[in-house]
Amino acid sequence: MPGGPVDFDDLRRQLDQVEARLSEAARTVDRRRGRMAERAQALVTPRETELEDVLPLLVFTLGGTRHAVEVEAVVQVVEARGLQRLVATPPWLLGALVARGRVVPVLDLRERLGVGRGLADLGKVLVLEQAGELVGLAVEALEGRRDVARRTLSPGSAPLRWRAADGLPVLDVGALVAPRGGG
Repeated sequence: MPGGPVDFDDLRRQLDQVEARLSEAARTVDRRRGRMAERAQALVTPRETELEDVLPLLVFTLGGTRHAVEVEAVVQVVEARGLQRLVATPPWLLGALVARGRVVPVLDLRERLGVGRGLADLGKVLVLEQAGELVGLAVEALEGRRDVARRTLSPGSAPLRWRAADGLPVLDVGALVAPRGGG
């Protein structure tokens, strides 16, 4: 043999060292996988909780005042240009428009909500669905979607369903479209 006799004891020590390093590497990989799984779980859990804990709202202005409706009630948002005035109707019924292939009555809620009528320009109509019926709410402008933590909402009285912690009134669509006495 070139280089002399083989030291089997030395080879066994080297093999034991390599085996120990490989075993440690495997434990390190297992620890890393465990930490990654814990981190992944930590990232997922708050999102699930957050999604269950918020109420999505569509915020708009009416009479210069901010209001909101629950997003799930909104079927469509259209320009008020298609609004057709109706004769001999109460002042709270602005007219009608066609949305989703159906004639939709459009309400003016400014008087009912106690906000000024003024010369405000009603530029959008929120088409809402309530109990299978479509109704339009004329609004000045859309602010956009806002998610509000349910725990921060306090109950309101008709026509308000909720009031957010910052005072934002959330309209009760069912109460708004319910038949009214008088006219």
